[in-house]
Amino acid sequence: MTDASEGENDSAWAKLRRRKVVQWGIVYAAGAWGFLQGLEYVVESFNWPQQYRQIALLGSLIGLPVVLVLAWYHGDRGQQRVSRAELAIITLLFLVGGGIFWRYDKASDVPPPATALLEQPGVAASATTVVSDKSIAVLAFANMSADKDNEYFSDGVAEEILSALAKIDDLKVAGRTSSFYFKGRNESLATIGATLGVAHVLEGSVRKQGERLRISAQLLRVSDGVQMWSETFDGTDADIFALQEKIAQQVTSELKVALNAGQQARLIDSGTANPEAYALYLRATDIFNRRAAAELANAISQTEQAAALDPGFARAYSRMAALHALTPEYLGTDLDASMATAQKLARRALELQPAFAEPHAVLGYVAHLQKRFVSARTEFAQALAIDPDDPLANFWLAVTLVTGGYLEAGVAQVDRTLAIDPLLPNALHHRGRMMEWMGDLEGARRLLERARSVGARNIELPLGLVSQRQRRMDEARAEISAGIQFFSAGLPEDTGAILADGILGDPTARAAALARLQSILDSQPGVVPGIVPWALITLGEPEAGLRVVATFPTSSNLWHAALWSPRGKAARTSPGFPDFARKVGFAELWDQYGPPDLCRKDPNGDYRCE
Repeated sequence: MTDASEGENDSAWAKLRRRKVVQWGIVYAAGAWGFLQGLEYVVESFNWPQQYRQIALLGSLIGLPVVLVLAWYHGDRGQQRVSRAELAIITLLFLVGGGIFWRYDKASDVPPPATALLEQPGVAASATTVVSDKSIAVLAFANMSADKDNEYFSDGVAEEILSALAKIDDLKVAGRTSSFYFKGRNESLATIGATLGVAHVLEGSVRKQGERLRISAQLLRVSDGVQMWSETFDGTDADIFALQEKIAQQVTSELKVALNAGQQARLIDSGTANPEAYALYLRATDIFNRRAAAELANAISQTEQAAALDPGFARAYSRMAALHALTPEYLGTDLDASMATAQKLARRALELQPAFAEPHAVLGYVAHLQKRFVSARTEFAQALAIDPDDPLANFWLAVTLVTGGYLEAGVAQVDRTLAIDPLLPNALHHRGRMMEWMGDLEGARRLLERARSVGARNIELPLGLVSQRQRRMDEARAEISAGIQFFSAGLPEDTGAILADGILGDPTARAAALARLQSILDSQPGVVPGIVPWALITLGEPEAGLRVVATFPTSSNLWHAALWSPRGKAARTSPGFPDFARKVGFAELWDQYGPPDLCRKDPNGDYRCE
């Protein structure tokens, strides 16, 4: 037989071996893997877009069949004929490569997730999202009064109407934070509708002169800008509740939504018939919504005055409770005293109005700060049973889930919060922080920057950690320093800079940072700032960080942001972690709700995490 005839009778495997196809494939795979690993480092170092990695990976996959074909024909130069079997193999290889390319090309047409629409308002949301005709955003009403201090009142009128409409099951209403984001911005109706995913917008104005009121409102259709309804109402302070009711009822009539039982008679439930008490409540609410730390004490005083004018005003007690719950973090007040006051006021609100979501959310937040995680979950469940779309209860539940290690459930809960209120600053902040944990650095940066653009003031720390992983070290140092200082109320002004240098610097800087943390602990504070255990874990002292959390009350549960991040693995796997889990209430939580994502229960009943 000739060599050619011998080649034709060879088995397929024998031909692959003789023509060195397998060897070529192994060498190519090893080279491609090394190239992709090197590219990963370069992309992070120079902050290149993720598309570079995707293109390189696709190019490597498509290149494999090409290399195998070349190996087939150059492995044995004497073999020039193409048999039918060989032709079939070549065709199959090119079909596989073409299929990979087609799959990637089709993937680029998949609509972006909801959070992607947050990155740039109005980016073709209508093209990728089905918007219900029964949906609306209530924008902040313009203050047309001569007294510019009356802006709280015009905001309050719009917020009251928004809250009333949000209770209608048949109607989707954009959250307050997202709707009010457009206040004072010259955005088109199409941009507002696309960003918030609504088909209608209610806007208006309030003119207040003494006790006289004039409220104007108009309902606009986003698709074509048509004014569906417009009216002006005149009255006095005493008529405010009736005027808000007329506007809310007119909106439901125009949108033809089905009202719940009893809502045909009344939508607005202000909680009081006293206009002065209501005005004080609106002033306090404005401060609460802005988290204006310097004005929190004044807001508490206003809710106290409102409750004195109307002792049955449950909303005043509830808002007073929420304000007290914030004071340890924002004003450095005594944690135990503030939490006790918040609990007392929240329970008073529930005595006056049992079916009220906010007091349960406050009680849940207090329990979360006190590390009573089972009680926190119970209170949030009650709040959401009353009002499933309450943004505050949804968000605080998300934080509690993540604090307890339920990372996947926490992500889902933050996403639900953002579906209700897409521009809620703190929800954007927490979602961006968790994207950094999962390694999506570009996505985390976009979401954190978005949070800053809508008013979040606490994003510097997670943003600095993103910069650190992207090797943008100058930015990382400035951001981490500012972020730490934000959470260091009552500590020396150079604490942020010293700790940032310790995290990013050499052993000498690290030693200085640990010395500063020790001096804070040596001062024997009644409440340790939450940044202290966070910094200990991040600086590589996990046992010390866990010991602080288990021993002292903390002003916030910020330490969880180190514990469950990639930087917290040494803490989670440390010998002292099972004892820590029992002391801080994790073991009780996990016994009731099951182990969290990174943990399991061993035969001895201890929780081991990775």
